[in-house]
Amino acid sequence: MFVRKKKNKSGRISVQIISKAGGKYKVVKTVGSSDNARAVENMFLQARHLIPELTGQQVLGLETESDKQVERFVDTLANTHIRVIGPELILGSLFDRIGFNIFPDDLFRHLVISRLAYPGSKLKTIDYLQRYKNIFVSSDRIYRFLDELRSKYKERVEKISFEHTKKILNGHITVIFYDMTTLYFEAEDEDDLRKIGFSKDGKFQQPQIMIGLLVGENGYPIGYDIFEGNTFEGHTFLPILEAIGKKYNFPKPIVVADAGLLSKDNIEKLKANGYTFIIGARVKNETETTKNEILERARSLKDGTGIKIEKPDGAKLIVTYSLKRARKDKYNREKGLKKLRQQIRSGKLTKQQINNRGYSKFLTISGKVKIAIDEEKIKADERWDGLKGYITNTKLSVDNVVKNYTQLWQVEKAFRISKTDLKVRPIYHRLKRRIEAHICIAFTAYAIYKELERLLNNHRAGFSAARAIELTQNMYEMAYQLPNSQKQKTKYLKMDNEQRILFDIIKNS
Repeated sequence: MFVRKKKNKSGRISVQIISKAGGKYKVVKTVGSSDNARAVENMFLQARHLIPELTGQQVLGLETESDKQVERFVDTLANTHIRVIGPELILGSLFDRIGFNIFPDDLFRHLVISRLAYPGSKLKTIDYLQRYKNIFVSSDRIYRFLDELRSKYKERVEKISFEHTKKILNGHITVIFYDMTTLYFEAEDEDDLRKIGFSKDGKFQQPQIMIGLLVGENGYPIGYDIFEGNTFEGHTFLPILEAIGKKYNFPKPIVVADAGLLSKDNIEKLKANGYTFIIGARVKNETETTKNEILERARSLKDGTGIKIEKPDGAKLIVTYSLKRARKDKYNREKGLKKLRQQIRSGKLTKQQINNRGYSKFLTISGKVKIAIDEEKIKADERWDGLKGYITNTKLSVDNVVKNYTQLWQVEKAFRISKTDLKVRPIYHRLKRRIEAHICIAFTAYAIYKELERLLNNHRAGFSAARAIELTQNMYEMAYQLPNSQKQKTKYLKMDNEQRILFDIIKNS
């Protein structure tokens, strides 16, 4: 058998499979006809592929011809035909699903997705949009957008995040968690917002701002606010709490916060406004009477157990014992004492070191220069190893108080994600409105990150949200044109196993 091209009277070319028997030619099959040269060539190749099926034999030269066909197709491809689709395909889908697509300007979408997939400066965002999405945006366009973003977007972004968090928590936000962090600037000058203050990042000489973040269970976002860099964190708590409560009019939840927010004034305001709370307590700062009671009753505590002490103001002091914490307390103290003893022996202990927290409590200073370690103070400190305190006005059991408080690490995790994966710091903006816009974009990105993390956990994907975002950076789409119909089509390039798992989770969730 062989393939024949035959032109008819109308000028169309038929492609036929011909056999020869007894000196006569017979048409076995007509594959088709066309007046398009490329279509005829494709039919010719198709006919050649059919011959082995009809004869049960291989056709000489078929593989070479197929290779040439593939090569001709590959030769037509250009860089513009292949683009990275992963960030939009995965992160863009979550952006829409949460509800952030209500905003009319696509630039917000691009800024949020690039903050997740290719975090960096706004100028790097311009490069990302141009290189991977073939979108050309000027720096002036971005900065004009940032100037308007905070006033037009923040409240709606918080509202969308709150509603989504409420939805995934089955319609009930019964506990909220609050904490603060500092974000520093690559600048030396202070202004109305950027102030030099106590830095949790260790950047004491650089201007900073403070971010207060409210999240629900598992770290799902609720709201945030920005404060001047030298604000006492205890003064930030109630304003955010009250603003969120009025805005969404939901039943007052149990509020969980760390010991940095513990003050008599804060506790009184929480009670006066009808809040129940769990706040970390500094048990060593209690009255002598209370401290003696703690140490006396703590003697009988075993690992994972606790005691409850009624306070005169109606609140309860919960104190628990953890063997793991006791070992950590002992290790940290011995590490500090080892360094302290070395400095005493060397005679290089300075006044500044003596005043450092962690040093002076173990020292006895007599006369002008005689410095010694007070072993009795060390023994007294050892009695507190493994003890952790909580102040609460709830009716929860000791175990449930501890269980709720331990979720406070979710806020710390949120800050860690923002600072590392989303690279929200350092901040290069100078104007207050652009700083606020930058934080709004990061908060939106965090909401998407948490939704991605939730879906991966629910489906037991076997990899983290950070890994999933990394996978999106190598997911491609190819655009091509069909030779006969001239139709333009696109196709996702074949994904590896992890990418396929990720795609299926997002598609089917």
